[in-house]
Amino acid sequence: MRCFVAGGAGFIGSNLVRRLLDAGRKVTVFDNLSGGKKEFINCFLCNKNFNFVKGDLLNEDLLEKSIKGHDTVFHFAASSDISLGASQNNLDLKNGFLTTFNILRAMVSTDVKKIVFASSGSIYGENAQKGCSEDMGPVLPLSLYAASKAASEAYISAFCNVYGLKAWIFRFANIVGPNATHGVVFDFVRKLKKDPSKLVILGDGKQTKPYLYVEECLDGIFYALRHSKEKINYFNVSSNDTIDVKSIAAIVIRAMDLRNVSLEFTGGKAGWPGDQSKISMDALKINRLGWKAKMPSGEAVKLAAGHILGQV
Repeated sequence: MRCFVAGGAGFIGSNLVRRLLDAGRKVTVFDNLSGGKKEFINCFLCNKNFNFVKGDLLNEDLLEKSIKGHDTVFHFAASSDISLGASQNNLDLKNGFLTTFNILRAMVSTDVKKIVFASSGSIYGENAQKGCSEDMGPVLPLSLYAASKAASEAYISAFCNVYGLKAWIFRFANIVGPNATHGVVFDFVRKLKKDPSKLVILGDGKQTKPYLYVEECLDGIFYALRHSKEKINYFNVSSNDTIDVKSIAAIVIRAMDLRNVSLEFTGGKAGWPGDQSKISMDALKINRLGWKAKMPSGEAVKLAAGHILGQV
């Protein structure tokens, strides 16, 4: 199987590429390196099954040329800094939605039939506080990032019905682990390395969300790909618990063996405009299919902090 991975030099994408190559797949990574890093994929360059194309998904000619001949598209490209959408309100339109639209058009023109899309639990908006299941609605995103994911899902659905594509849509919890370049765990480690005496926490520290280790996320994806065969398959991929930001801070502080760290909160329920203060995702659908996360959120955070600190 020939796999085309958009955003394959990013956090989750680079971990996905490793798993695909380990399984003997031929992989093309298409990435403009705006958020991803070449160092995440340098170790694959000597693999005869690996090919890297530095390109922008908004370049339709290069995208169509590069995607031709593949069997499955893994679309894991997006703007990873969700908060930037508030100050650059066309960022998620271009890097979130239009990239999806261009990929779908290229798939149709080159007769590639399967797409695996990295979506997000953020699409549920305020409903995410209620233990949201995949069929809960209405979907009313709070951030422009989430809106681009919801719009992408809608277009993927339409292209599947109009052009006979087949899709797997995965709505992720907060994913943590090796090669992370953003997120609360990464941010806390960076801040504490700069000043071990204090930690500034966005919001009130009570923001509560599920966290999933990246390897478990990939386990869930590959399990669903093997066991779900509908035209449009969609799943929440999440742990079955949550953890608050203040508890994450405590885990990171312990991992760094720090003492007497002063916690300073910026205040408010959300960390930034569009942030969801509480997310509770129902993973029952993929659990019933046969996959369930093994690590609770706190354990995933602890392991991720260890990787960032070079302890694992």
